[in-house]
Amino acid sequence: MTEFSFATPYFAPRRPVLARNMVATSQPLAAQAGLAILAREGNAVDAAIAAAAALTVVEPTGNGLGSDAFAIVWDGDALHGLNASGRSPAAWTPQRFAGLSQMPGMGWESVTVPGAVSAWVDLSDRFGSLPFADLLQAAIGYADKGFPVSPTVARGWRTGAALLAEQPGFAETFMRDGRTPNVGEMFQNPALAASLRAIASSKGEAFYRGDLADRIVAFAQAHGAALNATDLASHTNDWCGTISMDFGDVTLHEIPPNGQGIVALMALGMLKYLPVADHEADSAHAFHFQIEAVKLAMTDAERYVSDVSSMTVPVHALLDETYLKRRAALIDPGRAQDFGAGAPTTGARFISRPPMLRG
Repeated sequence: MTEFSFATPYFAPRRPVLARNMVATSQPLAAQAGLAILAREGNAVDAAIAAAAALTVVEPTGNGLGSDAFAIVWDGDALHGLNASGRSPAAWTPQRFAGLSQMPGMGWESVTVPGAVSAWVDLSDRFGSLPFADLLQAAIGYADKGFPVSPTVARGWRTGAALLAEQPGFAETFMRDGRTPNVGEMFQNPALAASLRAIASSKGEAFYRGDLADRIVAFAQAHGAALNATDLASHTNDWCGTISMDFGDVTLHEIPPNGQGIVALMALGMLKYLPVADHEADSAHAFHFQIEAVKLAMTDAERYVSDVSSMTVPVHALLDETYLKRRAALIDPGRAQDFGAGAPTTGARFISRPPMLRG
């Protein structure tokens, strides 16, 4: 028997997948959850919600009920953008973080209001065809009855545990018997199953204004966190539309800030003024131009991007064609550079589509 290797996980070249209905996720069991919904004549949004809920169970290394969510949905006539990234606790004042050079990366002082559950509800209400509770049944089943841990998830689980083992509640939930699960081991999470049942039956109300919210707040405050009941109860999502950038005959759409999608749009806008098309797609020269453009865009994003309501430079100024051309001119085709932030003008002429902030 050939030994499994992460470097060469497939025994033969990948074949194209031919199907009438398709669900793509990073974990096969979550894809099955979405396909099951399509088999019941649910639509694509129903399937996406089912898959997303399943991922909180079968891929806890990258997903959870404490996550945020963004979505771009094509309804056949128009694109709709949803920003379900939760806001900071109201008690997060500058004084609370005085003396720190950066925001904490772990622990309760890094936790904002989770938006993923509310995203599922809003997407289901606006675009779904099946009852909301039905969409979470596969996730509940995986959590209640257990699921076999896949190789990539097992590896990420070990890596995450090395960083998070001392965080309150982590080991009790994710390190049974003092260790993370092995590849193929069945893992059950009955507490998560109970939470998902409460979310399903209340259409998310339990998570923001009910019993689950009370338990979240109690646990947060027991560990000195700022998050409180008002923060959870006042959470809302934004139907924000999209912002976009044209490149040739293709248009790329992204969620407006506070999301980081504007970085991709800015980099694409710079590449219009660089000779990237003169080189093979996978050549060093083509990669160099792309990397440098992304570096420039990320430097600007770090300086200027925040919630739209608090940005000192408007979105359209960062996407202005004249500004991006000026930034592109800084790229040296022969060497990498360490760029500083640019200085877009707030009155810049808008070239691409303007953002629809309340789509």
